[in-house]
Amino acid sequence: MADEVRITNADLIVDEGEKVQYIVIKLGNEQYGIDIKYIDNIVRMQSITRVPHVPEYIKGVINLRGEVIPVLNLRLKMGLEEIEDTKASRIIILKLEQYGLLGFIVDEVREVVTLSEVQIEKVAYDNTDEKQKFVFGVGKTESSLISLLDMNVVCAENGK
Repeated sequence: MADEVRITNADLIVDEGEKVQYIVIKLGNEQYGIDIKYIDNIVRMQSITRVPHVPEYIKGVINLRGEVIPVLNLRLKMGLEEIEDTKASRIIILKLEQYGLLGFIVDEVREVVTLSEVQIEKVAYDNTDEKQKFVFGVGKTESSLISLLDMNVVCAENGK
């Protein structure tokens, strides 16, 4: 009888590529992911000081630990209708290399998920969909799909 070859699970390790953590937020009924490397802080809604002569999606500025941070409404920036803030609404403070600290109002912060490259599917760009230009891919978890936001595109002044 020939030599038997036994394969164990350890022999079947597949390289799934680099793993990245995303914070999952909700805007309306949709879930979006923001790369956690950009997240500086998540704070409850607070008083926002209005700034005159700015685009509608810029809600104003907040003072966080002595630092003045511009706050944008992510719903408006993405072409969604504005809603009243709720107990679940949060301001996510992002630290972006070319923009510094920026706050984004979101409907809700859900969870942190870790996605590998094989769980992310790139999306084809559609010029007619306002929201899609901000999305670079879709993350697939066991329970849901998460649109992954390219925050540098979202922050670009000509993004809307």
